[in-house]
Amino acid sequence: MLRALHFIHRFAARCLVLSVILALAAPAYALPSTATDKSTVTKHSVNPPPSADLFYTLTAQYGILSMSGSAQIGWRNRPKQYSIDVVTTATGLGKILETHCEGMVNEYGLAPTQLVETRFRKKPHTVTFDRANKTIRFSSSPQTYPIIGGEQNRTSITWQLVSMARGAPERMTPGAEWPFFVAGRKNGEVWRFRVIGNETIASPLGEMKALHIAKLPSPSREKQTLDLWLAPSLEWYPVKMVFSDEKGLTLHQVLQSLEKRPTAAVAHVKHTP
Repeated sequence: MLRALHFIHRFAARCLVLSVILALAAPAYALPSTATDKSTVTKHSVNPPPSADLFYTLTAQYGILSMSGSAQIGWRNRPKQYSIDVVTTATGLGKILETHCEGMVNEYGLAPTQLVETRFRKKPHTVTFDRANKTIRFSSSPQTYPIIGGEQNRTSITWQLVSMARGAPERMTPGAEWPFFVAGRKNGEVWRFRVIGNETIASPLGEMKALHIAKLPSPSREKQTLDLWLAPSLEWYPVKMVFSDEKGLTLHQVLQSLEKRPTAAVAHVKHTP
């Protein structure tokens, strides 16, 4: 009996972990068209933040089940280039997700060139932004999209918003909105973000002011939400992220500590609308 209960507990925990993985790296939802939305083609003034390693605690709730873990983000800012490495671990299971994203910085902001994602016991998936041929391609899907400017992936989009906030903080006013075409593992869709406003949040680093930005629900997933809090006093790094979906999963990621890394001189990209 005890062995059976132990097996059930482990099975339920693994189901929760898989749900978390899907929350972190599920593919975006299919679009009826193979073309990106031209409303997302907007040039932005950006100032990518200094290189840093950021350490987060991770907590997930799925019905009566809960899970804890950690995430480490290595952000690197180089002259007109960037890279992002993310390692997510779950308590008792170890590493469940690894992501590497790299790209350039142009007049639209961050311009990804490649994303490689390796999930728990799965083969890597790659999203390629082929800028020579102006095409987005997926290793897990025959779907393609044209590159027309400003496209992001699920890892780069947070840092695009951070870079925009640093480049033009005067535009981060409540109610301001920006659409972005965001590529997932197999396809992509338009994500729309809205500035909610400045809030005071409590964190392991102390109480601080943070700008709250929320992803607006899409027609296909009205109950799926993503909220970000960016701290001006910490170079606008994301200090808190909360994801929830229609299945009842809620995921919290909170900054515990950070270590700045040497950053070579970088060129800020300014754009005058």
